[in-house]
Amino acid sequence: MASTHGAAEVLVASNRGPVSYVVGDDGSIETKRGGGGLVSALSVVEDKLWVCAALDDGDRAAVRQGISEPGVRMLDIDADVHADAYNGIANSVLWFVHHMLYQTPLEPSFGPEFRRQWASYEAYNRAFAEALAEEAAPDATVIVQDYHLALVPGMLRELREDLRIGHFSHTPWAPVDYFRMLPDDIAEQLLRGMLGADRLAFLTRRWADAFTECCTRIIGGTSGTRIGVHGLGADADFLRERSHRADVEERLAALREQIGPGRKAVVRVDRTELSKNIVRGLRAYELLLETHPEWREKVVHVAFAYPSRQDLAVYRDYTAEVSRVADAVNARFGTEGWTPVVLHVKDDFARSLAAYRLADVALVNPIRDGMNLVAKEVPVVSDDGCVLVLSREAGAFEELGEDALVVNPYDISATASALADALTMPSDERAERTKRLSAAATALPPGAWFLDQLQALDD
Repeated sequence: MASTHGAAEVLVASNRGPVSYVVGDDGSIETKRGGGGLVSALSVVEDKLWVCAALDDGDRAAVRQGISEPGVRMLDIDADVHADAYNGIANSVLWFVHHMLYQTPLEPSFGPEFRRQWASYEAYNRAFAEALAEEAAPDATVIVQDYHLALVPGMLRELREDLRIGHFSHTPWAPVDYFRMLPDDIAEQLLRGMLGADRLAFLTRRWADAFTECCTRIIGGTSGTRIGVHGLGADADFLRERSHRADVEERLAALREQIGPGRKAVVRVDRTELSKNIVRGLRAYELLLETHPEWREKVVHVAFAYPSRQDLAVYRDYTAEVSRVADAVNARFGTEGWTPVVLHVKDDFARSLAAYRLADVALVNPIRDGMNLVAKEVPVVSDDGCVLVLSREAGAFEELGEDALVVNPYDISATASALADALTMPSDERAERTKRLSAAATALPPGAWFLDQLQALDD
């Protein structure tokens, strides 16, 4: 048991924190505040301590110079250890397992290099556990976020038996036969690490059940840890207000011009994350133009594919393939006055909101997704109602499936047919579906989602 206790009553741990630091040319350090769902969710609790990792040289320089923000403790974990833990294990192994992304004839292949990186993952998790143990007041509440920190609950429990510990998984959880690709001792260590928590929470019942089955089959049960579900929703008030600001109006006008008058828009907004299935989405749209020639020159696919994890070669290759396929569709079908695919690769939140507003159809077809907030955000923001074409492998399917056109993400023929049905759906039906989608999508907005977890942990 740690001998000295801090004063924080509520603590949150995540790889990325609410602030980052940039070193200027003159050596001065500038603070940048982060946005995103987690930051807005956690803003409902003012008196909390957020423990996070220094992600780059700017962050590390700030920590070493004693620069910090109230309510934030940033950990200066060795850069090589962080790279191994974050890119080597979290993003290249755990993410791939939970999203079932491996090309199994060739990968994974767990040898000495994996073991070396796993030791870094342990060290990285231990740094968080020790910081939390040091900062937490007696009987404090700690909520740990995501697959990067799966070992923290167990490590923290050994240091501080008095704490109430929760862990939230923002990803899917792999079915047991896929999860067992991990080396046996590692699979067991991950499960036992998470079961150090009093309560574990997931985005959908499906992912919670998959975790429970892994525990039952691999280590004989969940050892009394409670399992819960909190389906993170869209923040309706923020989205509706933000989507009508001047910068969005400006981009809306520019997009309408790119699309052309009288044409329908099929919209997708994603990072070029392997699980998002952007290439098959483009193939399905190409098939729509091939099999439904009546839609040529009458529809545009507005595809925002924002580069993700470009420090990993497989992601760079995938991002390049997205551009190549979009170019091929345009070369095959485009005419002087019509560009079938309008592809944007530079991240621009205001432009994303503009696309949400004008979408006639939203295409959300991930191979696998913990939730997928785009599926929830588009119906909330849409000006004239939109039809959601949704993969049954997205966590959002659990809440939105009844009012979406549901597809198997691997079946581009069925996805092309769903796009055709979406484009011809009568406007009254479209409006009714959008209204119900919007209500379901905003049932548990970010603030309520976080307070629910705190409440459940206290119960």
